[in-house]
Amino acid sequence: MSLLPRTAEEFSSADYWERFFRKRGEKAFEWYGDYNSLCGVLHKYIKHRDKVLVVGCGNSELSEQLYDVGYHQLTNIDISETVVSHMSQRNTERRPDLTFQQLDATQTGFESGSFQAALDKGTLDAMASEEDGALAGKMLVEVGRVLAVGGRYVCVTLAQEHVIKLAVEHFVQGWAVRIHCLSGQQKEESDSSFALPVFVLVCTKFRQAPPFAVLELCQGEDGAPTRLASVPELLSAVKERQAYNLMLHKLRGGTDASSTPSLTLCHVATGRPRYTLTVQDSLPSAKLPRSNHFAIFIVPQGRESDWLYGSAEGRTQLASSAKFRRLIIVAMHRDQEYEDMQAVQSELSPMVMELVPPGMPANQQVPFLSVGGDLGWREVIGRGVSALTGEYSVEDVRGEDGHLYRRLIFMNNSQLVQSESRLRSATTDHPVSVLLVGLGGGGLPQFVHDFVPCARVEVVELDPAVLEVAQTWFGFQTDERLNVTLGDGLEHIKTLESEGGHSFDVIMFDVDSKDTTLGMSCPPPAFVETSLLKKVYSLLTPRGLFMLNLVCRDSALRKSVLERVQAVFSCVFSRGIEGEVNEVLLCCRSSGEGHKPHTIPQTLQQTARDLQKTLRANTQTAPCVPQIDITAMLNDLKVI
Repeated sequence: MSLLPRTAEEFSSADYWERFFRKRGEKAFEWYGDYNSLCGVLHKYIKHRDKVLVVGCGNSELSEQLYDVGYHQLTNIDISETVVSHMSQRNTERRPDLTFQQLDATQTGFESGSFQAALDKGTLDAMASEEDGALAGKMLVEVGRVLAVGGRYVCVTLAQEHVIKLAVEHFVQGWAVRIHCLSGQQKEESDSSFALPVFVLVCTKFRQAPPFAVLELCQGEDGAPTRLASVPELLSAVKERQAYNLMLHKLRGGTDASSTPSLTLCHVATGRPRYTLTVQDSLPSAKLPRSNHFAIFIVPQGRESDWLYGSAEGRTQLASSAKFRRLIIVAMHRDQEYEDMQAVQSELSPMVMELVPPGMPANQQVPFLSVGGDLGWREVIGRGVSALTGEYSVEDVRGEDGHLYRRLIFMNNSQLVQSESRLRSATTDHPVSVLLVGLGGGGLPQFVHDFVPCARVEVVELDPAVLEVAQTWFGFQTDERLNVTLGDGLEHIKTLESEGGHSFDVIMFDVDSKDTTLGMSCPPPAFVETSLLKKVYSLLTPRGLFMLNLVCRDSALRKSVLERVQAVFSCVFSRGIEGEVNEVLLCCRSSGEGHKPHTIPQTLQQTARDLQKTLRANTQTAPCVPQIDITAMLNDLKVI
């Protein structure tokens, strides 16, 4: 420890380094990694034929190892006479072309454009330790001068904020700037004392400055580059990787149940928070299944303020009930778009898999957990700033019970719901959306329109004559909440699915087949093909319902249809029509949290009760008075 500098200024002092290498003797000192850990990225940017200037070589073995694999035009410079003398003597016989010179990196005396690469391992960090960075700035100017057009400055650095900011701002005009983060490449058993990840800064000299800044960040030596729009965005991305690695360093030794480190991951393009990860370890005394090492729990959107997810006690209880040694609890942020659960899992996997607990077996399958299997729902409908409480957000969310709630949240304490009111279906800004294929006489869509005031119904009908019959003889009327599209229902569904951005709370098929030889008169076979059923599934909202009027006299064909439906939907119910061959299939996209097999989901029961109340309330104004007991009808449902 006595060899380490006592102050930051000593890093850039020639006297300090002279004393350092005299005390160190012949033992090599490797800053930030050796050849084995750096060779992948170095070989990527420095070619064997390149003339390379090694800036501040010290007594590192890196140049010797590069020489041994074919780099024979290496010029090493260092400010310490002791280290230059020692390295020259050590390599005179074995590596005659490996040269060492005692030179000041800020004024080397080499001709301009005489090198194709400049390699720096830790020197920039040492020289930038001065408060104003003037010495490091002079070195970067000199490096830029001696590099030829197309040449690269390859700098291995810890990327402390003042260091990387100085370098990137220096090279951003007229150079391409790329940063590789080598975090996650060190093994758990590494004895490295650095908690921060090692970065490799690669700056490529252009002949003519491009019209825009070229700023890129790569994960690992072979990671695909991510383009950043500005220097602050690049620095923010680097800082995020450092914070992540600090968490990794802490977690490699494990945490206790009371320690719940968290990390916010930002969107690369916008720099805005996208995910917050909280690490929750189980109590050492907890009895856990031997294989339950690690799991990821996705908190549904709008539910992160719930006690179970938003409080330390709640998260402890969640981890206890999940029965995993380590649980990563992931919260999604408002004002961010998320495609679906699969996309979120794919996005998170490369990051969270580095947070595995120590000692977890290799190739262990890691499950993603959630509530109900969907991402939840939230819509920010208003934002503002109060002089007293700061920024606030008014947002609609879907609660655990499936109902919509409007919440007021002050952003300085976003885990606390300041106010909450349940939204009534009839007054909510988010009506129930219904897609019905098959019009017939129009009785079904007209019923939904008249007795579910918040419903918006879209009907697809192939035959224009059927629409005319419904309007002329059955009193069917369209308005802003009920419209008809003339066209092929199959093609309409395919178009909606391919366009994206469409979703329905209910999709119903009530369309007959014209082929009387099939043994299934409703619907046509194409409507129950697996490919179309999957499109219907994707068009439903997370708690959506698919209803199918099935008329099939062929038992083998009926069994085949039911198997296809069951393969797509998590639970399927059937209700026969008294005195008819018809049966109505109710297919749930999600069975809901805590749903048990062979029982009716609570959300479906609640929906039936709400609709029954609506029917009773509308008996005075509706064109007819239906004598229907919907809740009793549920008792006749059979699980397929």
